[in-house]
Amino acid sequence: MYNFYAVIIGTEILNGRREDKHFIFIRDLLKEYGHTLFCTFIIKDDKDLMRKCYKMIKEDEKAVLFNFGGIGSTPDDLTREIAAEIFTQKPLVVNEDFKQDIIERFKQEAYPHRINMAQLPINANLIKNPINNMSGFELDHRYFFVPGFVQMSHPMLKDCVKKYFSTSKRMFRKTLLADISENFLIDIMKTLPEDIELSSLPILKTGTPQVELSLSFYDEKILAQEFKKFTDFLDEEYIKYKIL
Repeated sequence: MYNFYAVIIGTEILNGRREDKHFIFIRDLLKEYGHTLFCTFIIKDDKDLMRKCYKMIKEDEKAVLFNFGGIGSTPDDLTREIAAEIFTQKPLVVNEDFKQDIIERFKQEAYPHRINMAQLPINANLIKNPINNMSGFELDHRYFFVPGFVQMSHPMLKDCVKKYFSTSKRMFRKTLLADISENFLIDIMKTLPEDIELSSLPILKTGTPQVELSLSFYDEKILAQEFKKFTDFLDEEYIKYKIL
């Protein structure tokens, strides 16, 4: 069981100069393999803020991080430096393979700035970039860092997720729509085991209060037992509902 985090770095997203396209992508990619996102941040290119995010993620023993952006060679590209500080507690080192890739692509123009992209956290593994061979990197098969460009980052992470997270337990789901306020179901909700995923969505489209209630769990039998608590209550109270 993993807790999947996405950190999307880009002041230009927050100030409206660009629209984010990473959240929907990583959400749907994980869904293909039976996973769900645990948390997503969209943050400025700010050292202190990045440190706080990375520290929180590192403290989660079940964390997997997908980080978009900040691995280039300009002064606002802070990801490599801060990732090394938080996840390895060691300074950046030259990745010789990536250094050669940079030199081969840019020749003399690799210096003095582009070559700095080869400065990576120690023991980083390269994530190959199918567009221009300017790699991302990963640490411990848990922390993945890719460019902010959609055309590059999305195929890179498709390969990573398929390689490392393509197997998962199947999640079962049961959902109903009832002509009742969710307030009347709270006591039953409180009896659910902690591991069962609960979603309660009030609906205000009609004059009658409605709620869409959904439960999800790995054990189909237990899920059915817990879901039955709600349908039994609705039947006893002669409240109309339908299974979705």
